[in-house]
Amino acid sequence: MNKLYHAYLTAYELNEQNDDGFLQTVAGIYDSPEVQSLQQYEQHLEIDRLQHITSVSFLSYKISKKLGLDYQAAARAATMHDLFYYDWRDGETGGWHRLHGYKHPKYAALNAKELYPALTKKERDIITHHMWPLTFNLPNSREGFVVSLSDKYCATRELFYSLSKRYKARFLRDLEEVKACR
Repeated sequence: MNKLYHAYLTAYELNEQNDDGFLQTVAGIYDSPEVQSLQQYEQHLEIDRLQHITSVSFLSYKISKKLGLDYQAAARAATMHDLFYYDWRDGETGGWHRLHGYKHPKYAALNAKELYPALTKKERDIITHHMWPLTFNLPNSREGFVVSLSDKYCATRELFYSLSKRYKARFLRDLEEVKACR
Protein backbone atom coordinates (compact mmCIF):
# COMPACT_ATOMS: atom_id res chain seq x y z
CA MET A 1 0.00 0.00 0.00
CA ASN A 2 1.50 3.36 -0.95
CA LYS A 3 2.14 6.11 1.61
CA LEU A 4 -0.51 8.49 0.30
CA TYR A 5 -3.25 5.86 0.45
CA HIS A 6 -2.04 4.77 3.89
CA ALA A 7 -2.27 8.38 5.14
CA TYR A 8 -5.74 8.65 3.63
CA LEU A 9 -6.84 5.52 5.49
CA THR A 10 -5.27 6.76 8.72
CA ALA A 11 -7.48 9.86 8.53
CA TYR A 12 -10.46 7.59 9.19
CA GLU A 13 -9.06 6.41 12.52
CA LEU A 14 -7.05 9.36 13.85
CA ASN A 15 -5.86 9.32 17.42
CA GLU A 16 -2.93 10.77 19.34
CA GLN A 17 -0.78 7.70 18.59
CA ASN A 18 -1.03 7.96 14.80
CA ASP A 19 -1.71 11.62 14.02
CA ASP A 20 1.93 12.87 13.95
CA GLY A 21 0.89 16.09 15.75
CA PHE A 22 -1.98 16.84 13.37
CA LEU A 23 -4.73 17.03 16.00
CA GLN A 24 -2.68 19.48 18.06
CA THR A 25 -2.10 21.63 14.95
CA VAL A 26 -5.83 21.96 14.21
CA ALA A 27 -7.03 21.97 17.84
CA GLY A 28 -9.53 24.69 18.54
CA ILE A 29 -10.70 24.69 14.93
CA TYR A 30 -11.35 21.00 14.36
CA ASP A 31 -12.88 20.54 17.81
CA SER A 32 -15.22 23.52 17.45
CA PRO A 33 -18.98 22.87 17.35
CA GLU A 34 -19.09 24.57 13.94
CA VAL A 35 -16.67 22.12 12.36
CA GLN A 36 -18.02 19.09 14.21
CA SER A 37 -21.54 20.00 12.98
CA LEU A 38 -20.38 19.26 9.43
CA GLN A 39 -20.91 15.58 10.19
CA GLN A 40 -24.62 16.10 9.49
CA TYR A 41 -24.03 17.03 5.84
CA GLU A 42 -23.46 14.59 3.02
CA GLN A 43 -20.35 15.51 1.07
CA HIS A 44 -19.66 12.75 -1.43
CA LEU A 45 -22.55 10.32 -1.24
CA GLU A 46 -21.76 8.00 1.71
CA ILE A 47 -19.05 10.27 3.12
CA ASP A 48 -20.04 13.18 5.36
CA ARG A 49 -18.41 16.60 5.18
CA LEU A 50 -16.56 16.21 8.50
CA GLN A 51 -14.83 13.04 7.30
CA HIS A 52 -14.02 14.72 4.00
CA ILE A 53 -12.36 17.73 5.61
CA THR A 54 -10.55 15.45 8.07
CA SER A 55 -9.09 13.44 5.20
CA VAL A 56 -8.15 16.51 3.15
CA SER A 57 -6.64 18.26 6.15
CA PHE A 58 -4.65 15.24 7.32
CA LEU A 59 -3.27 14.56 3.83
CA SER A 60 -2.41 18.23 3.36
CA TYR A 61 -0.67 18.24 6.73
CA LYS A 62 1.38 15.11 5.97
CA ILE A 63 2.34 16.16 2.42
CA SER A 64 3.22 19.73 3.42
CA LYS A 65 5.29 18.50 6.34
CA LYS A 66 7.14 16.04 4.10
CA LEU A 67 7.87 18.80 1.55
CA GLY A 68 9.06 21.29 4.18
CA LEU A 69 6.11 23.63 3.60
CA ASP A 70 3.94 25.50 6.09
CA TYR A 71 2.06 22.40 7.22
CA GLN A 72 0.23 24.29 9.96
CA ALA A 73 -1.36 26.74 7.51
CA ALA A 74 -2.17 23.91 5.12
CA ALA A 75 -3.84 21.83 7.85
CA ARG A 76 -5.80 24.75 9.32
CA ALA A 77 -7.00 25.98 5.92
CA ALA A 78 -7.91 22.47 4.78
CA THR A 79 -9.93 21.99 7.97
CA MET A 80 -12.01 25.01 6.94
CA HIS A 81 -11.99 24.60 3.15
CA ASP A 82 -15.58 23.31 3.06
CA LEU A 83 -16.90 25.24 6.05
CA PHE A 84 -20.42 25.95 4.82
CA TYR A 85 -23.64 24.98 6.53
CA TYR A 86 -26.04 23.87 3.85
CA ASP A 87 -26.65 20.84 1.70
CA TRP A 88 -25.86 22.00 -1.80
CA ARG A 89 -28.01 19.20 -3.25
CA ASP A 90 -31.13 20.47 -1.49
CA GLY A 91 -33.71 21.56 -4.08
CA GLU A 92 -35.62 23.47 -1.40
CA THR A 93 -33.09 26.32 -1.43
CA GLY A 94 -34.40 27.78 -4.66
CA GLY A 95 -31.49 26.70 -6.83
CA TRP A 96 -29.03 29.41 -5.69
CA HIS A 97 -26.59 26.61 -4.94
CA ARG A 98 -26.39 25.44 -8.56
CA LEU A 99 -23.00 27.07 -8.95
CA HIS A 100 -21.90 25.66 -5.62
CA GLY A 101 -18.55 24.39 -6.93
CA TYR A 102 -17.62 27.93 -7.89
CA LYS A 103 -19.18 29.82 -4.98
CA HIS A 104 -18.63 27.76 -1.84
CA PRO A 105 -14.94 28.65 -1.37
CA LYS A 106 -15.95 32.26 -0.65
CA TYR A 107 -18.65 31.16 1.79
CA ALA A 108 -16.14 28.87 3.48
CA ALA A 109 -13.58 31.69 3.74
CA LEU A 110 -16.14 34.03 5.33
CA ASN A 111 -17.18 31.35 7.82
CA ALA A 112 -13.52 30.54 8.52
CA LYS A 113 -12.72 34.14 9.36
CA GLU A 114 -15.67 34.24 11.75
CA LEU A 115 -14.73 30.94 13.39
CA TYR A 116 -10.99 31.60 13.47
CA PRO A 117 -10.22 35.34 13.65
CA ALA A 118 -6.46 34.61 13.51
CA LEU A 119 -6.92 33.31 9.93
CA THR A 120 -3.88 34.40 7.93
CA LYS A 121 -3.86 35.78 4.42
CA LYS A 122 -2.24 32.55 3.20
CA GLU A 123 -4.92 30.40 4.89
CA ARG A 124 -7.71 32.51 3.41
CA ASP A 125 -6.10 32.22 -0.02
CA ILE A 126 -5.85 28.45 0.34
CA ILE A 127 -9.57 28.24 1.19
CA THR A 128 -10.72 30.57 -1.60
CA HIS A 129 -8.61 28.82 -4.24
CA HIS A 130 -9.09 25.16 -3.27
CA MET A 131 -11.42 24.43 -6.19
CA TRP A 132 -8.68 24.87 -8.77
CA PRO A 133 -8.68 23.57 -11.50
CA LEU A 134 -12.52 23.63 -11.65
CA THR A 135 -12.21 27.35 -11.14
CA PHE A 136 -9.41 29.17 -12.87
CA ASN A 137 -8.27 30.71 -9.59
CA LEU A 138 -4.76 29.34 -9.16
CA PRO A 139 -3.60 28.99 -5.57
CA ASN A 140 -0.95 31.55 -4.66
CA SER A 141 1.15 29.20 -2.52
CA ARG A 142 2.57 25.72 -2.70
CA GLU A 143 0.41 24.83 0.31
CA GLY A 144 -2.63 25.94 -1.69
CA PHE A 145 -1.73 23.49 -4.45
CA VAL A 146 -1.27 20.74 -1.86
CA VAL A 147 -4.73 21.39 -0.36
CA SER A 148 -6.39 21.63 -3.77
CA LEU A 149 -4.85 18.38 -4.99
CA SER A 150 -5.53 16.63 -1.66
CA ASP A 151 -9.16 17.71 -1.98
CA LYS A 152 -9.43 16.16 -5.44
CA TYR A 153 -7.66 12.97 -4.32
CA CYS A 154 -9.99 12.53 -1.34
CA ALA A 155 -13.11 13.35 -3.36
CA THR A 156 -12.15 10.74 -5.93
CA ARG A 157 -11.55 8.09 -3.27
CA GLU A 158 -14.85 8.99 -1.57
CA LEU A 159 -16.80 8.66 -4.79
CA PHE A 160 -15.20 5.29 -5.55
CA TYR A 161 -16.07 4.19 -2.01
CA SER A 162 -19.68 5.24 -2.46
CA LEU A 163 -20.19 3.96 -6.01
CA SER A 164 -18.20 0.72 -6.16
CA LYS A 165 -18.99 -2.26 -3.93
CA ARG A 166 -15.67 -3.81 -4.89
CA TYR A 167 -13.69 -0.67 -4.00
CA LYS A 168 -15.62 -0.29 -0.75
CA ALA A 169 -14.83 -3.88 0.26
CA ARG A 170 -11.14 -3.35 -0.52
CA PHE A 171 -11.11 -0.04 1.36
CA LEU A 172 -12.66 -1.65 4.46
CA ARG A 173 -10.11 -4.51 4.32
CA ASP A 174 -7.27 -2.01 3.97
CA LEU A 175 -8.63 0.07 6.83
CA GLU A 176 -8.66 -3.01 9.07
CA GLU A 177 -5.07 -3.71 8.04
CA VAL A 178 -4.02 -0.17 9.02
CA LYS A 179 -5.79 -0.53 12.38
CA ALA A 180 -4.08 -3.88 13.02
CA CYS A 181 -0.63 -2.36 12.42
CA ARG A 182 -1.01 0.05 15.33
